[in-house]
Amino acid sequence: MRLLVTRPMTARATAAIGGRFDATFRDNTPLTADEAAQAMRDFDAIMPTLGDAFTAKAFQGDLRCRILANFGAGYNHIDVAAAQAGGVTVTNTPDVVTDATADIALTLMLMTLRRASEGERLLRAGQWTGWNPTQLLGHEMTGRIVGIVGMGRIGKAIARRCHLGFGMDVVFFNRSAVSALDVPARQIADLHRMLWACDVAVIAVPGGPGTRGMIGAAELRALGPRSVLVNIARGDVVDEDALIDALQAGTIAGAGLDVYAREPEVPQALLDAPNATLLPHLGTATDETRTLMGLRALKNLVAHAEGQTPPDMIV
Repeated sequence: MRLLVTRPMTARATAAIGGRFDATFRDNTPLTADEAAQAMRDFDAIMPTLGDAFTAKAFQGDLRCRILANFGAGYNHIDVAAAQAGGVTVTNTPDVVTDATADIALTLMLMTLRRASEGERLLRAGQWTGWNPTQLLGHEMTGRIVGIVGMGRIGKAIARRCHLGFGMDVVFFNRSAVSALDVPARQIADLHRMLWACDVAVIAVPGGPGTRGMIGAAELRALGPRSVLVNIARGDVVDEDALIDALQAGTIAGAGLDVYAREPEVPQALLDAPNATLLPHLGTATDETRTLMGLRALKNLVAHAEGQTPPDMIV
């Protein structure tokens, strides 16, 4: 089988993938829609990831590729319905991304509440004049209320860290009922009520048409001027223009972002906002997790090659 891996992998994942398949590794440039369509004709299998444009166009015509083993849990860059109609299997890499992504959520929560990125910018600019009892006063995480939007694997991992590590009360919004939680948490059926009830709102829903623009001006007003927003999901879940307006007007106290609507483009207004903590999509960026993601995608490819059902099959 000829395999296209659309991005560089860690050394351990590269060795494992190359040892099993005739693998071609691309540089760190996302596939355009035309390139994705051509790859579907040139390769038996593809390991795509975030940013690769597997639109409906990719699944038209005479296809050689029969499996997309996505590198990542999120797969909103793949038109899954078109893949299914074209007889192409799609898999992802759940579970292995959970802890690293939850850790980044806590990082952003702490940085935003404690104004850490503001402090670092001040120091690096040579503007720090010494300790000041009223300088950059932020807020403690301990004992506050976290509101989680999307109580899947990652949402539950965030809840555990918040409650057990910081003594935070947990409320959450989820479109379906959630049970069997291992920390105390209260589900609130109305998103606006949940946002109003929390001090920190963390977005942890999947990307895609069903969640695009889920957090807009009305939701940010519900969150309120003493609370902060953290997004580790997909950038377009939040209306970026509405978020900029809310940060500038003081509608919310601040935001911690790891994802953006038009990555890698980040609006200048966000870059300029002192109350925004910005990371370059580091959610799963540990050697351990990125290796496990590559090995998990490889496991799906091997199962497919051996005529078995891949363990993480989406369609």
